[in-house]
Amino acid sequence: MKQTCLSFGSNPIRDAISRIRFAPHSNHLLISSWDSSLRLYDVDACKLRLEASDEYPLLDCCFADDSLAFSAATDGLLRRYDLNSGDVDRIGNHDEATCVEYSNETSLAITAGWDKKIKFWDTRLVKSLQCLENLGGEVESMSLSEFHLMIAVGTSVSTYDLRKLSKLDQAKESFMDVQIKCVRPGFEGFAVGSFDGRVALEYVNDSNSKSGRYAFRCHPKKKDGRHHIVPVNDIAFNPCLPTIFVTGDNEGYASTWDAQSKKRLYELPRFPNAVASLSYSYDGLLLAVASSYTYQEANEREELPQIFLHEINDLNISSLSAGSSK
Repeated sequence: MKQTCLSFGSNPIRDAISRIRFAPHSNHLLISSWDSSLRLYDVDACKLRLEASDEYPLLDCCFADDSLAFSAATDGLLRRYDLNSGDVDRIGNHDEATCVEYSNETSLAITAGWDKKIKFWDTRLVKSLQCLENLGGEVESMSLSEFHLMIAVGTSVSTYDLRKLSKLDQAKESFMDVQIKCVRPGFEGFAVGSFDGRVALEYVNDSNSKSGRYAFRCHPKKKDGRHHIVPVNDIAFNPCLPTIFVTGDNEGYASTWDAQSKKRLYELPRFPNAVASLSYSYDGLLLAVASSYTYQEANEREELPQIFLHEINDLNISSLSAGSSK
């Protein structure tokens, strides 16, 4: 698997990366960071297409389509970006919002965060339509798959149907007894990563057998018999190989797994810093890895963040497919 590092020339990313996301239909990569800038990088042309700077650190970002994006920042503002013109407008305010998603099916932008609330924004009317309060705790992570919204609070994940916002679709307790760090959709349900190095896969549809739901540790035990405890910062599923996913942790390790065979397929060489965020391209042929400190530990290496690209060729795809079929 070929690895390259994105070049930002004389204008590098100057603070921690909070999120990277590939565009829905192109190899454009969206990058939010604590240096208060949203960047759009054209991977094919090896060129930075856009840098929109502000005064406040960005905590999350997402695409609406290849030409439109959103961000959540520490000032509580939900911002919308025209990626062609560079214009930025403000949709509204959600104090302590840390997560943002956009639903093409409903034209809703969604924010959630430390204030224990979810807000739904009609971007056509530029106003908040609804607010769900008293979630029981701070929202650590949020993900969206079509009409299904997944919210991680504490050790549980709640799912909402965007067509029935007033009703909780279902709430699932994680297999873990520690806080969830991230939740991501995939493999007929969702996967969660914990602060102690575990991953659990669960189906959204309860008709699936319990044997299809399982949890595992990303690291084996140490020699003294104790488990290696390190947060799983992000999980990404390959859009073209739905059973294949990758995990990234706070010590700089990223591993590829097969959800069907319940096996690790391979581990990438250790990255210079923590794996802060992961994203597959729309065709599953590129994996972007953000190597960055995350402000989670006092002894983190505060080196300049980097973004690595891994090119998945036909040989890799064949071996992954073979592993999945087994």
